[in-house]
Amino acid sequence: MADTATPGGEETRCGFVALIGAPNSGKSTLTNALVGAKVSIVTHKAQTTRGPVRGIALIGASQVILVDTPGIFQPKRKLDRAMAHAAWDRAADADIVALVVDAKRGLDDKLAPLLEHLPEVKRPAIALLNKIDLVAKPDLLRLASELSAHRAFDRVFMVSALTGDGVADLKAYLAEAVPPGPWLFPEDQLTDASLRQTAAEITREKLFLRLHEELPYALTVETTDWKELKDGSVRIEQTIYVERESQRRIVLGAKGAMIKEIGQAARAEIAAIAGVPVHLFLFVKVRERWGEDPERFREMGLDYPKNR
Repeated sequence: MADTATPGGEETRCGFVALIGAPNSGKSTLTNALVGAKVSIVTHKAQTTRGPVRGIALIGASQVILVDTPGIFQPKRKLDRAMAHAAWDRAADADIVALVVDAKRGLDDKLAPLLEHLPEVKRPAIALLNKIDLVAKPDLLRLASELSAHRAFDRVFMVSALTGDGVADLKAYLAEAVPPGPWLFPEDQLTDASLRQTAAEITREKLFLRLHEELPYALTVETTDWKELKDGSVRIEQTIYVERESQRRIVLGAKGAMIKEIGQAARAEIAAIAGVPVHLFLFVKVRERWGEDPERFREMGLDYPKNR
């Protein structure tokens, strides 16, 4: 889109805002709240987001492109390192960096690496104290003061992505803070992810919600086939990769009950997004050390960390 004005004659603005934070700080929920629709999967488990997810919020004459990055944590595996690298890469490329802080946890050890590295990112930065519905106001004011002592943020916002408190003020600020320029996406587009990618993420979310302990981190989902049928419906095949046969049996469940339940939940949500009936077929395969496979990284939108 080359136009730099809306039909009403307002000057358009467009820019990228990178949401960074520790795992489980609420970045995905906040992305969805700002966009006004679900574009990033949300679970109670940390490190749900793997590759950067872009949500597109249209706020008046401004198009704000939100980059929901993986939670930054001390990396141990190659996948961990790739996720952390992706988060900092997107922050360095953004017009604005927004540090999302879990107000209930405060400035804990998980936030330390972000506060240490953030000054190296030469971009305008704001702080978002999230989950304010869970914290008393005096504690919030003290936390805001402590946070500002670490860096002179352009603004500190207090929000609750879950209840919507403070989100309107944040949106109004971002609409004015992104630079003047033409919109990069059509006005009705909410994400730059393809339906194939979104469908795989939805199934992964259902797996996260129904499986426990460490298993979700040992699996990934790929949409391997997407076929539009003559009756207007869509036939989708997805492969769930796990690392061991014992994990495969857990995903399948007794007599296939678990995979059936996951498939039903995923199919309903994919159909709602696609706007057509969906026939979803899930296959579970063992691929040892899939987290070391460069192809799996490319599917997630991550760079394979050869020398990192």
